[in-house]
Amino acid sequence: MRVFEASDIVEIAIRIEENGANFYRFAEQIAKQEEAKKLFAHLAVEEGKHKKIFEGLFAQMEKANPPEGYEGEYSAYLRDYVDNNIIFTKEVMDKELAKIKDTVGALDFAIKRELDSILYYHEIKRFVSAAQHATLDQIIDEERKHFTILSEVKKRYEK
Repeated sequence: MRVFEASDIVEIAIRIEENGANFYRFAEQIAKQEEAKKLFAHLAVEEGKHKKIFEGLFAQMEKANPPEGYEGEYSAYLRDYVDNNIIFTKEVMDKELAKIKDTVGALDFAIKRELDSILYYHEIKRFVSAAQHATLDQIIDEERKHFTILSEVKKRYEK
């Protein structure tokens, strides 16, 4: 039995990208190296681009219409679920961001969040029909790009 439709997952992805962009703007502010500032600024823009990609996917998809007690209830649930239970949650952000004191710390945090995103999208594929897996694979590919960029930059700062 499926719990989510791919459109639900894309809606969650939109929220994840919003939260990611917020983190990258924060990281840009704390980074001391100009290269890192530029990278984080670039990744914040990229998160915005990913959000637009996902919004485009979402607009073209058949939406799940679960029963709602009020209009927008299900969408509100999905947004709250992302904010409170998965990648870039407010609680995690507040606690973890307080620990980030330098560029390497910000890179470590970002790498972990990107990996969490990739894992989340892989795991959630079990809840959508096989016909919708290509949409999720597009999302995974976008997140892998961020992971690769962050990992390469981190290698330079660890030397």
